[in-house]
Amino acid sequence: MKKYSLSFLLLIFGITISAQKSIDQKVTELLSKMTLEEKAGQLVQYSGFEYATGPQNSNSKKVLDEIKSGKVGSMLNVTGAEETKAFQKLALESRLKIPLIFGQDVIHGFRTTFPINLGQAASWDLEMIEKSERIAAIEASAFGVHWTFAPMVDIARDPRWGRVMEGSGEDTYLGTKIGLARIKGFQGKGLGNIDAIMACAKHFAAYGAAVGGRDYNSVDMSLRQLHETYLPPFKAASEAGVATFMNSFNDINGIPATANKYILRDLLKNQWKFQGFVVSDWGSIGEMIKHGFAKDNAEAGEKAILAGSDMDMESRIYMEQLPKLVKEGKVDIKFVDDAVRRILIKKFELGLFDDPYKFSNSERQKQQTNNLEHRKFGREFGAKSIVLLKNEKKILPLSKSTKKVALIGPFGKEAVAMHGFWSVPFKDDAQRIVTQFDGIKNQLDKNSTLLYAKGCNENDDNKSMFAEAIETAKKADVVIMTLGEGHAMSGEAKSRSNLHFSGVQEELLKEIAKTGKPIILMINAGRPLVFDWAADNISTIVYSWWLGTEAGNSIADVIFGNVNPGGKLPMTFPRTEGQIPIYYNHYNTGRPAGKSTDRNYVSAYIDLDNDPKFPFGFGLSYTNFKYSNFNLSSENLKGNQTLTVNVNVANTGKFDGEEVVQLYIRDLFGKVVRPIKELKGFQKIFLKKGENRNVTFKLTPEDLKFYDDALNYDWEAGEFEIMVGTNSSEVMTKKIVWEK
Repeated sequence: MKKYSLSFLLLIFGITISAQKSIDQKVTELLSKMTLEEKAGQLVQYSGFEYATGPQNSNSKKVLDEIKSGKVGSMLNVTGAEETKAFQKLALESRLKIPLIFGQDVIHGFRTTFPINLGQAASWDLEMIEKSERIAAIEASAFGVHWTFAPMVDIARDPRWGRVMEGSGEDTYLGTKIGLARIKGFQGKGLGNIDAIMACAKHFAAYGAAVGGRDYNSVDMSLRQLHETYLPPFKAASEAGVATFMNSFNDINGIPATANKYILRDLLKNQWKFQGFVVSDWGSIGEMIKHGFAKDNAEAGEKAILAGSDMDMESRIYMEQLPKLVKEGKVDIKFVDDAVRRILIKKFELGLFDDPYKFSNSERQKQQTNNLEHRKFGREFGAKSIVLLKNEKKILPLSKSTKKVALIGPFGKEAVAMHGFWSVPFKDDAQRIVTQFDGIKNQLDKNSTLLYAKGCNENDDNKSMFAEAIETAKKADVVIMTLGEGHAMSGEAKSRSNLHFSGVQEELLKEIAKTGKPIILMINAGRPLVFDWAADNISTIVYSWWLGTEAGNSIADVIFGNVNPGGKLPMTFPRTEGQIPIYYNHYNTGRPAGKSTDRNYVSAYIDLDNDPKFPFGFGLSYTNFKYSNFNLSSENLKGNQTLTVNVNVANTGKFDGEEVVQLYIRDLFGKVVRPIKELKGFQKIFLKKGENRNVTFKLTPEDLKFYDDALNYDWEAGEFEIMVGTNSSEVMTKKIVWEK
């Protein structure tokens, strides 16, 4: 029989007890050992020194010293196995050896970049969206990243706002579904897995409703509108277990979101029971001084921590002010402890206390640096995100044996631009991104020729290249025009008052059109643009957004028919900026226009048709789909019964293709006015040519609920319209009565 020393048995017993401790117990024990300054340090996030998304304010030596002193909880813009390991090593020199969290804006891909988020939303493909974030998490975690500042779940009805490119468009239902898919993709099977990263629901809240579409601007709206339109994606994110939230820059009805107790503490943390932590946006705590809401850093820090902002991104206020505020009795230590606890819990859940370097693995990074399977998926996803707006003369799909094709426009040979805004920059981007020129050239037959002329720059008045472009067009059988807005003209701080093609691009298009050559217009943008002349005069238009690393191949796949486009617009496209904000689910008013051309004494413009240029949910295909046999299980329902909606969809064209079948409802009479339509379901189906399928939806009273003027969330008995169709404007309608 073996004999063990008492010290050995105590050691084993201690290890066993430690392993059995819950994360909450471990956090409580660690908190009891922390000084006030160390607690404040956990609430601090600094940016790395090479790349920043806000005004850089770093003194690098000071930051490194603070990390070693335990006065930093997180770093952003630090990536790479060796880089994160070096920073983590500094953190482990601190007294309590609390590891850092590394955050990064992984918005639409990491090493492999996917379509911009608004383009992804145009796919209406939740599985592909989730998979794209799963891939992003795999790649980012291999480069040492623990945390992404995504998804952006802001509902946005104003395309002047540059950050529409980062979200899912104007609709709350669609935006919520996509947000949940993104969170699931990022967080995978759960934090602690080596390929899962923390997601961040942002920007809390109503950032997409900035007045005039001007970034960082105020938001002024009723609480009912806030709860009905802008908060549901965030509430759903909280219920789905998203790890973190990020504040928005704006004030909401006069209170900056960063110190808005109503949304942060009353709603998010108390009513919704959110268990993660809240990070400020870059410098937003300090910016409350310029808002006129705080007189100095001390007051800004006090208001932010009391309201419920847990981590200070780059304001440099919490470390400086919180210890003093606690000692002066202005901030109860319980608010600091709560914030620290929330952050420490996530560090334990990530497994960083067990192995601070678990995400800093050079071999994993090498494996994910050029993952060909990820690129293959990126190519497929890019093609699925493209929206066909016009194909009147059936020029598309283009034959690969077309003798001479001309590619004309400022984006034809652009490489880095294909990534769009909010991509993670790498030094070899220009070499690995597939340009439109290369993608198209690689698919043309060997006996065909691809001509090229830049024609103009993306945003200046230089017409000196027009002549060459015109001559190039004259030599071609078909001209592909690649126009739009520069890739950096949408995104944060990229609001625009003029949404037309930038520079002289429209003039170039008109000159090329004069040659009489068939034109395929490809529009590159991060938002809905205004292009009335083109929409009225060019027969073939493809909206290609910014598609990422495989952009050129994705575009060529659609142009030559390898992929039949099936994308649908996630935002309404206006005729002119004067219509903005414009969205499908508006109220009817007391004087609605009977038709788009009505002008007199109705809610209309005297100089413009009422309808949009392209409606929400719109998108064509190379084939045709016919809707028929629209049936409801009952026209009279009561209580918690379920309404079954059936419609037959047939592919009557010459190509296999995908169709997004959309379900809308309208509550005809209510204690508050209701939208003329509300999206309540959609299904993306694939039909071979000649095939048809019955598509079924289910509706329950839960789908009828809304907020009244007292913020009660319930449904009312009454009459409802049930609508099914190919977009928000082309629907079949039936009426039902639903009693309580």
